[in-house]
Amino acid sequence: MNRIVRTCYLLILISILSLAGCVAPPPPTADTGASTGSETAAEATTDTASDTVTIAVVTPYMANATTKFVIDRFVAYGQEQGWEISVTDTNADFNALVSRIEDAVTQGVDAIVLGMGDPAQMTKGLESAQAAGIPVFGLDAGTGPGVVLNITSDNAQLGRETARYLVEALGGEGNVIMFTHDPHPGVRARAVAAAEVFEEAPGITVLEKKHIEVPGPVDFARSLTQDLLTAYPEPGSIAGIWAGWDEPALGAVQAIEAAGRTEIRVVGIDGTDFAKAEIAKGGPFVATIEQDFDAMAAELVRIIADYLAGNPPETDLVTIPGRLITAETLAE
Repeated sequence: MNRIVRTCYLLILISILSLAGCVAPPPPTADTGASTGSETAAEATTDTASDTVTIAVVTPYMANATTKFVIDRFVAYGQEQGWEISVTDTNADFNALVSRIEDAVTQGVDAIVLGMGDPAQMTKGLESAQAAGIPVFGLDAGTGPGVVLNITSDNAQLGRETARYLVEALGGEGNVIMFTHDPHPGVRARAVAAAEVFEEAPGITVLEKKHIEVPGPVDFARSLTQDLLTAYPEPGSIAGIWAGWDEPALGAVQAIEAAGRTEIRVVGIDGTDFAKAEIAKGGPFVATIEQDFDAMAAELVRIIADYLAGNPPETDLVTIPGRLITAETLAE
């Protein structure tokens, strides 16, 4: 009898142990981002890489000195944040610019930055970014559908101040030539504001508005100015040249000096080192206006970081004022 009881207990114990082996393990804890003991080194490396913010900068104007400067500053500030940043230049080819935006979308970057250029010429690329949920930001570009925010100078202010200074330098009278570049929204806005100033000055006549080709704006403006000096050969027939940025202003000055027409006054925009050097010489180049590109780059990095952290900007446009540079300010 005791043997039978012991046998029964043994069978019951074996059954209990067998059932315990069939119970499922507890569910895993919520992912805290920390690696577990079973995680391989390769998996840990992949997770770390996926946390790196990737930014694609696309521009049609890297040959322009100021474009290169502001993009270089943006890259430097972004790298301080640990971001991986690629820069692609299409050398003024806007069709290629759309393709490069689409390439960035395919690569699955975290954000795209337009380094100048008009968003209206990149509609297809911007639509691709929107469809993929990738934010696009403008760095001295423009606003429009598909662009979260554009940061730029107060381009109307730049145009007005340089035009007013030219009117003053001419004593309120004379014929003026304007050098523009409508594909760049900022230059276009400057030209509109400058034209308004000239129109309000009763003694000023705008003889012609000339489009400046890029790349190579210095050479193009030099050749164009030579043609204009031939078309208007009498001293005083051209009193001043307003240029939408410093490089065509420099080309104009070179042609003016070569022709001995140094009575003509020239103003530019950007506050480049070569413009300041020309102004300091006391020749035809009489003024430029300095844009705070460093501040633009730093602020855009901050805005993008905030956006990626879930804090979108309250506006789609941030403007930063410029500072007029003349022989007098350089002497201060």
